[in-house]
Parts: sequence; structure tokens; C-alpha cells
Amino acid sequence: MWQRSPSDGKMAGETPESSGTSLLHDAEATPRKPRHFLKDVIFHGKFQLLNCLTPEENTGCQHGLYFQDGERRVDYILTYHIKKPSSSRSNRQSSRFTDNAFTRSIRRGTARLGRAPTPQPRGDPEVASQDHSMDYHVDDKRLHREEFEGNLRDMGMELEKDEDTKTPGVGFVKIHAPWHVLCREAEFMKLKMPTKKVYEMKQSTGVGAKINTLVNKATEPLYPNVEDNRTHNVKHLSYMFSREKQHLFDLSDRDSFFDSKTRASIVFEVLKRTKCTKAKYSMGFTSLLGSGVYTDAYPLHDGDLDGENIEPNDRKLLYEEWASYSVFYKYQPIGLVRKYFGEKIGLYFAWLGLYTQMLIPASLVGVIVFLYGCATVDDNIPSMEICHPKNNITMCPLCDRACSYWKLKEACGTARASHLFDNPATVFFSIFMALWAAMFMEHWKRRQMRLNYEWDLTGFEEEEDHPRAEYELRVMQKSLKKEHKTQKTEKEKLTCKDRLPAYMTNVVMMLLMIGVTFAIVFGVILYRISTKTALHMSNNPTTRSNVRLTVKTTAAIINLVVILILDEVYGAVARWLTVLEVPKTDKSFEERLIFKTFILKFVNAFTPIIYIAFFRGRLVGRPGSYLYVFESYRMEECAHGGCLMELCIQLSITMLGKQLIQNNLFEIGIPKLKKLIRYIKSKRRSFQEEEREKKLQRYETDHFLEPFAGLTPEYMEMIIQFGFVTLFVASFPLAPLFALLNNIIEIRLDAKKFVAELRRPVAARAKDIGIWYNLLRAVAKVAVIINAFVISFTSDFIPRLVYQYMYSPDGSMHGFVNHTLSYFNVSNFQDGKEPMDPQHQVEMCRYKDYREPPWSNTPYVISKEFWAVLAARLAFVIVFQNVVMLMSDIVDWLIPDIPKDISLQIHKEKILMVELFMKEEQGKIQFIDSMMPCGGKEKRNNHAPIARSRSIPHTHSHTHANNF
Repeated sequence: MWQRSPSDGKMAGETPESSGTSLLHDAEATPRKPRHFLKDVIFHGKFQLLNCLTPEENTGCQHGLYFQDGERRVDYILTYHIKKPSSSRSNRQSSRFTDNAFTRSIRRGTARLGRAPTPQPRGDPEVASQDHSMDYHVDDKRLHREEFEGNLRDMGMELEKDEDTKTPGVGFVKIHAPWHVLCREAEFMKLKMPTKKVYEMKQSTGVGAKINTLVNKATEPLYPNVEDNRTHNVKHLSYMFSREKQHLFDLSDRDSFFDSKTRASIVFEVLKRTKCTKAKYSMGFTSLLGSGVYTDAYPLHDGDLDGENIEPNDRKLLYEEWASYSVFYKYQPIGLVRKYFGEKIGLYFAWLGLYTQMLIPASLVGVIVFLYGCATVDDNIPSMEICHPKNNITMCPLCDRACSYWKLKEACGTARASHLFDNPATVFFSIFMALWAAMFMEHWKRRQMRLNYEWDLTGFEEEEDHPRAEYELRVMQKSLKKEHKTQKTEKEKLTCKDRLPAYMTNVVMMLLMIGVTFAIVFGVILYRISTKTALHMSNNPTTRSNVRLTVKTTAAIINLVVILILDEVYGAVARWLTVLEVPKTDKSFEERLIFKTFILKFVNAFTPIIYIAFFRGRLVGRPGSYLYVFESYRMEECAHGGCLMELCIQLSITMLGKQLIQNNLFEIGIPKLKKLIRYIKSKRRSFQEEEREKKLQRYETDHFLEPFAGLTPEYMEMIIQFGFVTLFVASFPLAPLFALLNNIIEIRLDAKKFVAELRRPVAARAKDIGIWYNLLRAVAKVAVIINAFVISFTSDFIPRLVYQYMYSPDGSMHGFVNHTLSYFNVSNFQDGKEPMDPQHQVEMCRYKDYREPPWSNTPYVISKEFWAVLAARLAFVIVFQNVVMLMSDIVDWLIPDIPKDISLQIHKEKILMVELFMKEEQGKIQFIDSMMPCGGKEKRNNHAPIARSRSIPHTHSHTHANNF
């Protein structure tokens, strides 16, 4: 019922109540028909409609998951803006807006009785002209919608409109894909569906199988209470759906053969192929969304999360077994996530789960390294020499004029703290983390192949996407400007001529943004220099004694705030630059956007850390000949224990701040804030939350959820975190632990966001994580090089080794501190640079560097010890980098990308599929033979070998095998 008839031109499912007051208006225009008569007709029509529905269908209809008939399920929703009529135009608009079949039948009935309907009154021409100018764009969009929806109906879709909702100003178009459309599109999309054929999966035997069984029993409490997460010994043989081979599939329950995720993806593919051709430009679905013809498009969630008498559904199950913080210790139900959200989102959460799982051993080793530093701090000879009470070494001032001489033992706390992160165990930990990254990448490739097999993606190949609407619009504009050129030539011109300026603009803008990051880092450097000088001039002794800690901490917090702000700016800039390039497909657009965003955010996050690790304290000069910025700011030095402690402070504050503020608070607060703003705009603040949820239909409730913006932000924050874990792990061995704690919360936070806070995304098929894997490999390779430089140049590991084996008289570390300090005669200070109020009367002060003493023939010249240490440092970088990368390649070579059992199962599926088709062909031949007469059968038998050889050639079997 409520189907569209060819004569009336109305949309399927349009009911009398959706016409608002137009029905009564037309009824009033019909003579000799009392109003109460029409009201009775309308009431009885509604009553019969409700009575024809079963209680279950009525409930589903009320929740908005079905059409008005309670049978056809809503597969997709389109929304559009409704302009509410004013009081002066309500009658005209209501009569013009809808003209349903019911009122037309009344008019046709009166015509048959010989009673002409009363003509409609005409409005004021001046008012009508004003209305026409005001409604021009509204009518234009309405015409686009009518054409687009007509094209959808021509494609086989069934539509139903609902404008009489509790969401003011929003109209909804409900789309249902009938069975024949689902079959047709599933064949076009080459969807693999389970066949009737079931085979037993081969179980491994031996010691490994017994160990695996014991592990499964021990970890059984960690698995969620989800049926899809259980291990099954049998599997359905899958094959690409074909309408000609429907007998291969179990179609006993057609309603559940294509689940809601698949139905929504099929409708989305039809929407992308449907166009409006009567417009000035051919407008696709994305163009209609961008131009405001439709405001939103989304599939529906399966059901509600809470409330009374809620039927079990996948969404509620995900909320209880995945999105709840009470199940943080359990594995994720990846199978159910894939079933509800699709393969692309399922792969993201599978990758995130494996990454979090691999962080457990890295965290344990990092904690052990940190505890080793704590246990050996009292036995560290260099820090003992610095902290010795008899240590009377006078150090040169840390700044000009305001700073005075100071004693080396004042740096005791910094030296002891530096040993926690600068000890021989950190070298081992750097090598371990490099191998850990290689094993993580290999483990993920194996996990990915296993998921491809379980999700029937082994033969899946991504096809070329449809051109983006912006690309088609640009090509159309160029072709209209130069009509004598062919379309192919215009596309080549777009590629060669139009995109070159875009690429140049992108390069210039990205360099400019990177320059902004460098400028901000330079500004923070000036802040540290000026603040240090100001604090040294303070009269408070407590302030002067904590100058270093105060400056380090405040500068790190400033860097964090700047990084958080620039992250949002750079994200918008990267998208703007990508739009300028006009990529042809959505995949190309996404990859270019990801690359630009990664470059900008990576530089933004790690530039301050790279400065502290490799540049700070190396461009300072020496006492009497310091280097200055703007001729007034002296370059800052590292503490006596080295810059590793300051690097650790900067790294920890940046990492923890980004995780706490950006990854957690922003993800929780911003969606809720946007949702609140949408509710306020809808002018429904008087309703309570629970009452509103009860009154709204399912598609209305989903309308107020946050739209799905893609997985790029989720991946990006994890890739940046992976950089914090691997790039500078030599200076912060606790980074894996903090990443692990963050990810345990992140998984449940993302799960709750996807299930409860976001609209349901359109399921997308994918067999891997795409460009993100290449970025991970690049970060892992760069991490080896950076850690080599951190160990050799930032820490004192190499100078200690050089002293112990080249200069120590007894092969111990005694005398190492004195060996690293040079002498300076205070009389050689430049004019105006000496301390104003020296607290100590000294002739010689010490500073950390390898230089000749003032009494030598070449005073203050770099000594031979400096070159020996530099040579050792460079040699360590080369050896460390090549050894670690060789070990990583060995790990890559030893671990196969495809698990052996999965390889065997894939091969078994090929054989079973070939046997299935051979059996089918033989059955067809036997059926033909049984239907033929005797003479024909003998003739058939004479040619049987030829027929059989033609029906089942070797290449045919091989072709089906290659499909898997």
C-alpha cells in the first residue's frame, strides 16, 4: 500500500497526514461535502492503516526503522531543509506543496457526478511576485530533489517522505532497496556471500596445538560474550554473488541474507551513480549534498541503547561488550565490529588492539630499564663526584651580568635525575624498541591476512572510484569555456595546466607552515633565555635556586599549548591545500590529505623536541666568546648532566598533554558540545532528554548525532603517539607505559563514540590500512637513526666510554667529571659581560667543553679529546644504525607474512570451489541427458567428451581458483 501510481506522480508511502493542511484545504474547496464527512474518512483511513499492522510492525514503524507499511526496512536516510510557510502564504503553499491521491480521487468523484470543483482563489500579484523571488532557490532545490528522487525510483529504489516530524525545518526521505536491486548491485559490486557449502577448517596438531589450547582456556575470561568472537571449526565457502547462481546461496531468509550494513553500502553505491542531468551542470549525489539540495545522508543505527523493552540488537551488544569501561580488560569483538561498521573500521580497531597488545612487553621492559636507573643511581660515579660535599669546583656564569658564579655540587639533583634515563640500559632499550617495531609490523601483516581470510577479502581488489563532484565540475567548466576542445584534452589540461599552480601553492604553503613552526620554537627559545635572566635577578633565593626547573617546565607547557592550537590550524590548512589540487577520486583525495596532515602535524609535534635533542647547547660558544641572538640574547646551554633530562621533560609533557587534552577531552567534549548546539538550534530545549528520545523516530534521533568524519583523526593521533614511543625512546623509557594506559582508555572511548555519539557510517570494504602502514614503516626506520643520534650526541654514553677506555688511569669512571670540564680565566671576559655582583672571588672558572686551558700555547682551542669523542660518536651512529636495521630485516625475513594455516585454508577453498563448479556442470549434463530421447541421447553420448571438455576446461577451473 501507499505505492506511487504512474498517473499521480507522487512518492511511494506518502500518507494523508504528511500533506498537512492541504488535504483539508482541497476538501473545503469541494462543494457539498461537509468537513466532518472528510474528517471521518481520514480518521477511518488512518485507523485501518494502524489495524493492518501487526504489533511488531507497528513498534518498528514507530521507531522509524520501517516504512509506514511496517514491512519495508529503511536502508538509508536523506534529509533536506523545509522552509516553514508564513501566515500570509500558508494557504497557497499548503495547496501547492502536496496533492495526494486521496484529494485527487475526491475531485475525480465530484467530476463524475457532474459537479465541477470550486476554482482556487488567486493571490495578489505583487505578493506572488515577492514570494516567487524569495522562494526561487527553494524551488530550484525542490526541482533537483524531484528529479534525483525520480531517477532513484527508476533505478528500482522505493522512497517515502516524512515532513510531519518533531524536528522542525527538516524533511526526511526514507530509502528502501528491494530484493532485486540488492541482487543486482551485489553482483555489480562483486560482493562475496556465504554459499550453502560448508567445510571443516583444519586444526593444527602437535605440541603447538596443545599449547594454543591451554592458552585459549587460560584467556577465556578475556573474550567478550559475543557469538561472533567464538572459534568455529566450520566455515561457509564464499563466492561472489551472481543472480544466475542464486541456487548456490542459502536464500531461505531473504530479509537477513543482506544485513543492514551491506544494504546501506549498496544504497550508497546507487546514490553515487545517480545524477541530476537537467541542471546547468550534471550534479551527482555529493554535489547535491554540497549545494544544500540535501543537508545530510546516513544509514540508521539498528536500535536504541537503553530503555524499557528494548529488543536485542547488534548496537546494544556492542555498547555492552565493547564500549563499556567495565570490559576494558577484555579483547575486542572485532567480528561484530566488522559486521556492524564494515571492514575498514574493523581493520582500524583490530590494528589499534594489536598495537595496544604489543605495548605490554615494551612497557614492561621500559619499566625495568627505569627501575635499573633508580637502583644504580647511588653507584653512579659521575653523579657521586658531582654531589660529593668536598667538591669545590666553581662554574662559570650561566648568563651575562645577572648570573653569578656557582658551585658544581648545586647540579647534584639534575645529575642524579639524568642517570635515570642516561645509563647503559637505555642503549639496550633502544635496540629492543627497534626490533619491537619490526615485530609489530610483521605481526600486523599476519593478523591482517588472517582477517582477510575470515572476512572473505582474499580475492578483493579495490576498483577505481567514481570521479569526485568537484573534479567533474572543474572539467565541465573547462569544457564549457572551450567547446572546440575534446573532453579528453580538457582533462589533460586540468592535469597539466590547472594543477601545476595548485601544486606550487601547496609547496609554498607547507613550507610557510613549517616556517611558522620554526618561528614559534625560536620564540620559545627567546622566552627561556629572557625568563632565565629575569629569574636570576630575583631577590628570592628559592626562585634563584629553581630557575632551571621553572624555565624548563613553563617552556614545555607553552610548547604544548602551541602544538595543540597549531594541530587544529594545520588540519584545516592541509584540507584546504588538498581541495586546491582537485584530486580525481575520493581515494586520491584521502591519501593526499593524510600525507599533508601527517607532515605538518609531525613537524609541529617534534620540532621542539628535535631542537632540544640535537641543537641546544651546541651553538653557545665559550666564556668570553659567546654566541648571541639579536646581539643581546645569549644562546642557552644544557645542564651539566646533559640535555637528556630536559628532553625527557619536554617529551613527557608533550606526550601526556596531547593524550589527555587532545585525544580524550576533545573527543569527549566536542561531540557533546556540537550535539547540544544542534538541540538548541532545533528549539526543543523544553523537552527532557528521556522524553525526547521516546518521542523521536529512529531517523530523527540519528539526525542529532555527530556526522562521521572518517578515520583520519583516529589514525593520526595513534601514528603521532607511535612516533613518541619509538623516536626518542632512549630519553624516555616510560613512553610505552603511558601509551599503553592511554590506549586502554582510547579503545573504549572510540568504541563509545562510534556506537553512541556518531551517526552510523557507510560500511566500506578494505583489505589493509592503506597509506598508514607506509607511514608506520617510515617512522620505524627514522626511529633507528634518531635513537642512534640521541644516544651518541645527546647523552654522555659515548664520552663515558671514550674516557673509560682511552683516558682513565685505572679503567674506571673516577675523574670523568673533571675530564669533561675546561678552564677559563675570568679576566678574559668581554667588557660588560662579567657578573655584576659576584658571590665568589675567583680567578678561574670551569665550563663543560673540550678546549685547551688558558695557559696553553693555543688557549681555548678545541682539544684533541673533542675530536676523539666526535669520531666515536659518528662511528657509533653508523654501527648502531646498520646493525639494528640488519636485525630488523632478519626479523622481517624470518616471520612469513601469511600464517601457514591460513595459506593452507585459502588453497583448500580454491580446490573446493573448483569441485563445486565441476559438480554443478556435471549435474547440468546429466539433467540434459535425462531429458533427451534415446536417439538423441546416443548422439549426445557420441559427442559427450567434446561437450564435457568444452563445459569444464582446465582454464575455467583455474580462473575460479584465481578468484580466491
